[in-house]
Amino acid sequence: MVKQVAEGVLIHRSESLQNNTVVVHGGDGVPLVDAGFTGPETTCLANDLRELGRPVVAGFSTHPDWDHVLWHAELGDAPRYGTARCAAVLRDLLSKPDWPAGVSEGLPPEIAEDTPLALYGLVTGLPAGTARLPWDGPEGRIIEHTAHAPGHAALWIEERRVLVAGDMLSDVFVPMLDDTGSPIEDYLAGLRVLESVAEDADVLVPGHGSVARGEEIRARIELDRAYVEDLRDARECGDPRVVTPEPGWEWACGIHEGQVRRFARRDS
Repeated sequence: MVKQVAEGVLIHRSESLQNNTVVVHGGDGVPLVDAGFTGPETTCLANDLRELGRPVVAGFSTHPDWDHVLWHAELGDAPRYGTARCAAVLRDLLSKPDWPAGVSEGLPPEIAEDTPLALYGLVTGLPAGTARLPWDGPEGRIIEHTAHAPGHAALWIEERRVLVAGDMLSDVFVPMLDDTGSPIEDYLAGLRVLESVAEDADVLVPGHGSVARGEEIRARIELDRAYVEDLRDARECGDPRVVTPEPGWEWACGIHEGQVRRFARRDS
């Protein structure tokens, strides 16, 4: 069921990974940010929007990870956008004849059968440097950076003072660094970009986990920065998401352990 988090902004959260799909009211319909998950959950979202009388006029994927590029026929055939680099990553993936098997192998087993792949990854890349999501409602400013994944972008809905952060600033798992470029430096730079907008935000919607408000937004940024700096400097991790993970999210500690090993090898 959709839940309002700010005037004209609602979210629909998945059960298994707490993915947040963002719905923005305005204009002739609504855009969906990081739409869809399992078939039943996306059907629920589509039904909620029909009851509200709000057709889907656009989709936007914050980045090319599998759980952010799903779609369901019941959401309609609105154009789906992402940054140019996000779309390029997906085109490369979809050009491989065995891509469905590769994606399926990465799905959590408990939801694999309920996760539709027929419309997976069909994202149109916006021209490089595009600053705004193309729709006729409240302006959604695209804030691209290189943290977490190629072509990752946040969406800043200034009129509603809402920052949609993609897979950053979560309260359920630590920063996950990309494996290309300079991942630590890129992540810290991405946090600085988000920080420059977050000072004007009242509401933060992460890709996974709970919504943050007010001073908690700054705390999320500082927590992510401290984690990445500890990883960079090989310091012991005191991050509560690792030390005392939320029940059901103990598995996410493996992300941290893998990153510690990975960056230890880089320094050896």
